[in-house]
Amino acid sequence: MKFRIKYQIPNIKYQFDIKFKMSNNKNNNFDLEERTAEFGENIIKFAKKIPKNTITIPIITQLIKAGTSVGANYCEADGAESKKDFEHKMGICKKEAKETKHWLRMVATAVSELKEESRKLWKEAQELTLIFSSSINSSKKKRK
Repeated sequence: MKFRIKYQIPNIKYQFDIKFKMSNNKNNNFDLEERTAEFGENIIKFAKKIPKNTITIPIITQLIKAGTSVGANYCEADGAESKKDFEHKMGICKKEAKETKHWLRMVATAVSELKEESRKLWKEAQELTLIFSSSINSSKKKRK
């Protein structure tokens, strides 16, 4: 099953296809859990390519912390005890994705040869940020 999320920013329109898949235990399993896990894995692989020096070491540390916590926090949100708890935990996912974008920008500045790969990861972090925002907004509307 697919559905489309639309997120409007002035003069720019984002659309994302999100797929639901059936797991072996016959429960609906949201593909976003896998997507955020893969994002964290890609952040780790990318961080290994960054040359280590006095400028990049703290950036690498922060990038890995923020980038890998997106998936961990999504797992927490998925197991939320209430809609308010879900919204709060999804808000943390959104903040961590935004922080990851910041550190990817710093890597692109510090190591110009990794700029293109950094940009690809930045785009994925941006998409995740928009998905989390949309999910929070949908949950709030349903709660009212």
